[in-house]
Amino acid sequence: MGGVPPLTTAEAEKLRAGTPAWRLTHQGANLQRRFDFPDFKTVLTFVNRIGAIAEEEGHHPDIAFGWGYCVVELYTHKIKGLHENDFIMAAKIDALMNEFGS
Repeated sequence: MGGVPPLTTAEAEKLRAGTPAWRLTHQGANLQRRFDFPDFKTVLTFVNRIGAIAEEEGHHPDIAFGWGYCVVELYTHKIKGLHENDFIMAAKIDALMNEFGS
């Protein structure tokens, strides 16, 4: 994936329209979303499912979690910014969240 420039903030905003629950951070270089859950067990299950998708896709987000919450941050490490694949991964995580009832 190296050798391509990261998306501009304007390009990222256009793609973000497809994942409206996510927000741009780090001057438009990262994509982030917080997910809330009723307990730790559900959060852990969600995080593990994200991990399985990440391994399948070869696209690994930064994940922070604790009791009742999970924060996922996406960006393409090789280009130090966002790529279209980050938005695809965000959409897959959103679809996973739908399985959890939200």
